[in-house]
Amino acid sequence: MRRYVIGDIHGCSKALRCLIEEIAPEKDDQLIFLGDFIDRGPDSRGVIDQLIELSSQTRVIPIRGNHEVMLMGVLVGGLDPQWWRQSGGQSTIASYGGSLDRIPDSHLDFFHSLRCHYETEREIFIHAGYDPLCPIERTCELQRYWNHLTTWPAPHFSGKRVYVGHTPQASGEVLNLGHLVCVDTYCFGGGWLTALNVDSHEALQASRQGHLRRTPAAAMLKWCKRLIAATAQRCGGARKAEAVDRSLLPASSATEKRYGHG
Repeated sequence: MRRYVIGDIHGCSKALRCLIEEIAPEKDDQLIFLGDFIDRGPDSRGVIDQLIELSSQTRVIPIRGNHEVMLMGVLVGGLDPQWWRQSGGQSTIASYGGSLDRIPDSHLDFFHSLRCHYETEREIFIHAGYDPLCPIERTCELQRYWNHLTTWPAPHFSGKRVYVGHTPQASGEVLNLGHLVCVDTYCFGGGWLTALNVDSHEALQASRQGHLRRTPAAAMLKWCKRLIAATAQRCGGARKAEAVDRSLLPASSATEKRYGHG
């Protein structure tokens, strides 16, 4: 089983599709999404379509971000829609044909199903941040959804590594402090959408336009792996051909070819 944690998508459906195609998740793999699926980027509806489809193919764990909080506040909580629109919501409205009334029921079900966090024996996944001294389920709303990482929090008292999004890393690189990992690499703003392997910490990244990031070292490593695989395949084929040739020889001839003429 492989586990990937994926940062803030913000309507960048091409980037998401690129990463999913590269990961090629299998049924028992686990994809953990840190929230902020919508707003700002061009295709929030397309992002939700992909996530719903993906849920039928592999194990998807979607966590609520502050932008989903704002959307649901507008839909069911009486929140002033102007505030949400100014925070990137207008692009989401546009992706649904100009009206929130056009949001499909399946998408509403998805938004209602989002988790506030996800916790394992060794990790915690939450959208924005945490209180180092507080059980994660008792994290206040400001820390859970809204506060940015203006200062680095201390390690969580549980000893678990915490994965967050929400605070855009303008460098496009994952912030890894050991006890805290931020996977929001600013896709909508010209950075990358990141899928980080939770166990190996190998990062896959795609641009808003849907192009996979190829660093020189990564490209060289991939080329070497392909070369090794191709060489092994050719060598294996040669050995099989030699075995077939021997099987066609008379027993005495095959023995002489192997051991000589005595």
